Amino acid sequence: METNTSLNTRKQQATPRGVGVMCDWYAQKSENATIWATDGRTFTDFAGGIAVLNTGHRHPKIIKAVSNQLEHFTHTAYQVTPYESYISLAERINALAPIDGDAKTAFFTTGAEAVENAVKIARSYTGRHGIITFGNAFHGRSFMTMAMTGKIAPYKRDFGVMPAGVFHARYPVACNGITVDDAIESIHNIFSEDISAHDVAAIVLEPVQGEGGFHIAPTEFLTQLREICDAHGILLIADEVQSGFARTGQIFAMQYHDVKADLITMAKSLGGGFPISGVVGRAEVMDAPNAGGLGGTYAGSPIAVAAAHAVLDVIEEEKLCDRANTLGKTLVTLLETLKEKYPAVIQDIRALGSMIAVEVQNADIAKAIQNHAMEHGLLLLTCGKHGNVIRFLYPLTIPTEQFNAGLNILEKSFASL
Repeated sequence: METNTSLNTRKQQATPRGVGVMCDWYAQKSENATIWATDGRTFTDFAGGIAVLNTGHRHPKIIKAVSNQLEHFTHTAYQVTPYESYISLAERINALAPIDGDAKTAFFTTGAEAVENAVKIARSYTGRHGIITFGNAFHGRSFMTMAMTGKIAPYKRDFGVMPAGVFHARYPVACNGITVDDAIESIHNIFSEDISAHDVAAIVLEPVQGEGGFHIAPTEFLTQLREICDAHGILLIADEVQSGFARTGQIFAMQYHDVKADLITMAKSLGGGFPISGVVGRAEVMDAPNAGGLGGTYAGSPIAVAAAHAVLDVIEEEKLCDRANTLGKTLVTLLETLKEKYPAVIQDIRALGSMIAVEVQNADIAKAIQNHAMEHGLLLLTCGKHGNVIRFLYPLTIPTEQFNAGLNILEKSFASL
C-alpha cells in the first residue's frame, strides 16, 4: 500500500497549497465515529467532517436511503424535472423551523450558496442592498460570503476588494469584554456612520458562532436585534449552517430563544455526508425573487435529498437532541475539572448541547493538545480568532464507551503539556 510520504508528495505536486489540509494521513474507510487510515491506524472522530456528521459516518439508514435513490435516478435538475422528495423535504423543514407563520424552503448545495441566496432573497424582498454581519463571523468562501465573514486570514487575505455593502458590527463575547450593549451600540454606529438603516436589507448572525470560536448569542442580544429589525424594516437572518440539526440539543439553535428569524440558512449535517444546503423563511419573504431567480444545476440533488430525509428520521428515532445534551454534559464536566487542574491553560468553556469549545491560553497550546490527541487516535479541530479554541464536533451517534475513551485521550493531552 502506498505510504503517507508518497501520497503527501503527490498531493503537493497535484493540488494547490490554498487547499489547506490538516492531517498528513489518508482515510480509507469510516463507520459512525471511527476513521480507518490507509496506514492501518484508527481514529475516533471528534471533528465530524467540520460539523457535517451529527448522524455519524455512513449511518445505515442514510446509506439505505441513498442506495434506494440510486436505483431510480441520480439527477434531473429540480428546476427542469422536479421530484416529490424535494417537496416533502421542504414540508418537513417548514414544520421544524422556528419561523413565524407559513414557511417555505429552497434547497441548494453548499453552506456558502445558502447564505448567498438568503442575501438575494432579503435584497429582493426589501429592495435594499446593505448587509450587517459580525466580527469573527464565518459565512463562507465565495466572494459575498467572504465579505460577510469577520476574519481576514486565511479567508480574505490576498483576494482583493470584497463586494460592497457589507458592514461588521461587534458580536457580544463576555470573556472578551464585549457586552450586549457594546454590540448593539456598534449597530447604531453603523447606521450613523456607514449606511442608513433604511438601506439595510438584513442583519445576519450565527446564533452560535462556528469558526469564530463557538460564542453563543445571549437571548437579550437576539431580542434587541429583533426590535431593531422590526423598527427599521430589516430582515433577521440566522446562519445555522454549523449549529443546525441536533448539534446544540435542538434542531435549530434559534429554538433556545423566543426570537424568530425571518430566514434561516442550513447545510452541513442536514445531508449526513452528502452535499445539500437550504434556506427556510417566511413564505412572503421567500416568494420575493421572480421565477428563475433561485436555483442551481445541482441544487437539491435527489441523492442528497434522500439522505436528508433519512437524517431527519435518525434525529427523531434515535433522539439525537437528547443525546447531544447528555454527551455535552459529560464533556463539560471533564472540561470544568481540567480547568480546575490547569487554570492558567483554560481561559473559557462554551457549550450549548454538544456544540462545545474550550479556549486555551494561546494557539501553540491548542495545537499541542490537538497533535497529542491525534498521535493517540483522537481527531480534534481548532478554531477562533487567534486559533486558540478547541472545538468538539463528534457524531451524536458515537457509542458511549468510545466517547469516554476519547475523553480519556483528551485528558491525557492536557496532562502532556
